[in-house]
Amino acid sequence: MPVLLLSLLLCSACEAVGRIETPEVQALPVTPSATPQDEPLPAAPPAVPPAPAGLRSVASWEGMFVQAWGREHMQTFLPWSNSRDSWDFYNLAYGLDANTAMYRATGRRAYLDRALLYVNNLVASARVSSTLPNSQFRDGYLGWSSALSSPSGQEVPLYESYCWRYVTRLLRVIRETPELYGASTYRAQYDRLLAFSEKNIFEKWFTRGANDHIYRNRTHMAAHWAFIAMDLSMMTTDPQRRDRYLEVFDNIHHGMPNFPSSLRTKMEPNPDHPTAWFWNDKWDSDAQPGQDVAHANNVLAFIVEAHDAGMEWTDADIGKFVATLNTVIWPAPRVFAEYVDGTGAGDGWFNDGLMKLGRYDVNLQRRLEQHRVGQNSQFFANGALNVRLLSEQASQ
Repeated sequence: MPVLLLSLLLCSACEAVGRIETPEVQALPVTPSATPQDEPLPAAPPAVPPAPAGLRSVASWEGMFVQAWGREHMQTFLPWSNSRDSWDFYNLAYGLDANTAMYRATGRRAYLDRALLYVNNLVASARVSSTLPNSQFRDGYLGWSSALSSPSGQEVPLYESYCWRYVTRLLRVIRETPELYGASTYRAQYDRLLAFSEKNIFEKWFTRGANDHIYRNRTHMAAHWAFIAMDLSMMTTDPQRRDRYLEVFDNIHHGMPNFPSSLRTKMEPNPDHPTAWFWNDKWDSDAQPGQDVAHANNVLAFIVEAHDAGMEWTDADIGKFVATLNTVIWPAPRVFAEYVDGTGAGDGWFNDGLMKLGRYDVNLQRRLEQHRVGQNSQFFANGALNVRLLSEQASQ
């Protein structure tokens, strides 16, 4: 979408937060993500219901998002998407989540197109494992290596899974939006990226050894694969693949094959706040202080999406996670715990998962409006999506 048109579309958002300058951004490519002139465009963005009383509107969050959007795109996310070092994909995950969330909040295809640009760049940079000089596998799957691995130049499942949970979430948006799934350019990208994800992400690491690469030794790393498996189970057309994805999803929740625990059995009442959750990130320990808040974000990024997909996690479970953030991790405006038992001095970085709990609780969302840690495009986009979902719930 041209910058001028985007600026006009966002003018109301700019007014809501004071006059801002829309940053210049690199034009999105005509191919493959723009819709040809002879193909009907997807429907116009749906109207956003009014925000619940006293909450910042989607338009206000969007205005703040736009202030960061162009700068972050040019300085970080676009270069990372063109990198062949998979460590850069770890950080690119935040840009994918941000643009997908903002599309879900507003329906503006410029955000969707930017997320697709990043993913198309990733796939274009993949190389056959046997051609990666220091790969420990050297097989026929496509992938990337990292200079930060030990030894240097190996393939790293964590870096790929950390990013790809947001690739599969993006693909689900296309699959679940009839106007996108029915448009040939989006459908073509969806089909190609789904096939790549099934073979060169999930199958690759499962075949190389599920106990080592899928059923990871920490809750947050296993949660990435539960996220990917869940999304793929909702999109694949292959019944055998679907069974495998659901097997992984269920094993991580109810019976890890290589550790004496599971994500479900890790959750127990918080010792000092029985309405909140406590868990340790190690499968073989229930000791305090438990999971660190930084990585708890990754667990919640998955659980929020699983709940919303109607898989495993209930409203009651979510209520306990809201209490965990509201009363244990964040007991006062500028007081943050380092661990999920409420101990330690944390930094209040909630962007990648915990802040998504605002979509379930108006009072928590109101607190997040005043939060000053981590104000970047991912924070603003998920703030907007929280309000969108709260607004839809209130209007039902």
